[in-house]
Amino acid sequence: MRIVMIGSGYVGLVSGACFADFGHDVVCVDKDAAKIMKLKAGGIPIYEPGLEDLVSKNVAAGRLSFTTELAAPVAAADVVFIGVGTPSRRGDGHADLSYVYAAAREIAGALHGFTVIVTKSTVPVGTGDEVERIIREVNPVAEFAVASNPEFLREGAAIEDFKRPDRIVIGIEDERARGPMEEVYRPLYLNKAPVLFTRRRTSELIKYAANAFLAMKITFINEIADLCEKVGADVQDISRGIGLDNRIGSKFLHAGPGYGGSCFPKDTLALMKTAQDHESPVRLIEATVAINDRRKRAMARKVLNALDGDVRGKTIGVLGLTFKPNTDDMRDAPSLSIIQALQDAGATVRAYDPEGMEAAATMLTGVEYGRSAYDVAEGASAVVLVTEWDAFRALDFKRLKEVMAEPVLVDLRNVYPPKQMEALGIRYSSVGRPSDSELARDAEETLAAA
Repeated sequence: MRIVMIGSGYVGLVSGACFADFGHDVVCVDKDAAKIMKLKAGGIPIYEPGLEDLVSKNVAAGRLSFTTELAAPVAAADVVFIGVGTPSRRGDGHADLSYVYAAAREIAGALHGFTVIVTKSTVPVGTGDEVERIIREVNPVAEFAVASNPEFLREGAAIEDFKRPDRIVIGIEDERARGPMEEVYRPLYLNKAPVLFTRRRTSELIKYAANAFLAMKITFINEIADLCEKVGADVQDISRGIGLDNRIGSKFLHAGPGYGGSCFPKDTLALMKTAQDHESPVRLIEATVAINDRRKRAMARKVLNALDGDVRGKTIGVLGLTFKPNTDDMRDAPSLSIIQALQDAGATVRAYDPEGMEAAATMLTGVEYGRSAYDVAEGASAVVLVTEWDAFRALDFKRLKEVMAEPVLVDLRNVYPPKQMEALGIRYSSVGRPSDSELARDAEETLAAA
């Protein structure tokens, strides 16, 4: 199949490289000349494990190429994917579809022969209808069908998710699109990946519903973690206890500082706005968004509490800046709100992240950047573990204690056992878990009351 991918960002580049690896001929198009030049030179504009090797292999095989020119590739294509950004629109929170519609207009002028145009970008219900209307308006004689094919890629595991998906969702209104879309994904039939063909509007809503549900699951366990801290329960045992129920499942039940990234924040907000516009409000999702927004900044209070309520004039080390490990994505990362709150309280912040510091420097001011976890800990009154990179999972605490002003660790990802930290002489605080000393104190108070 001859495939064109409009947009060479996260979704477009990963999808294009994987389609090429399936054996299709893929051209990735992007208006950003600097990005295309970098890709042609063998560089990768984003950090995603395995992506550089995948791109390099398929470029060398002649199946993957990059260009800023749309017309010629689209004219020769069987299927054209729209994989441009749909960020939250300033002012009202709706998804900004200007890039999608601009792509549709350009595609319309270049079509030659029957072509399937597929929205792979995350778009609100009805976007496919408007894409179809635009193309028909620009090129009334064009032979085409518009389909929806949302992506379900986790940053940090995108290639694995693309090649071994839980499901493939394809929304169509014109049956002529079915054959080409089946051919695009035929290599995955060997893996028996479930393929769900549905109506186009249903497909568009599936993506938003899936992300909103996962966001609610994260927010649920975070609220349970807050309750655990009040009553002396352990949220990790609760997560295991409820996650073993097959109806619930164990994924997305890890308490922490709240969700961030390129999908959950903007997609929950866009779904809220769509629901409000159709007078069918989604109250659970509205509550999820509000709770998550408050939680990020509230995590800074854990640091203040660990230092007796005062961080003014003190240095705080932050380990991890990206919203999750194995990505350089800083969009809506909890670290942004946490660091701002610490700075507002008078602290000096020194931070380290294996991949995210370049992006963080464009979003944060007044932050010092270290070269390692131990560099960040030098002279710090507390170290805050915000993102659970592998590099932070086996820290040398003897070395940390030697360089820190105070041996305080605030672990917002529950990476370390409280008992181990207390044995090492670390004043330790985590999320939704009482320390052994707290349990002992509660037991003494219970006995005294009896």
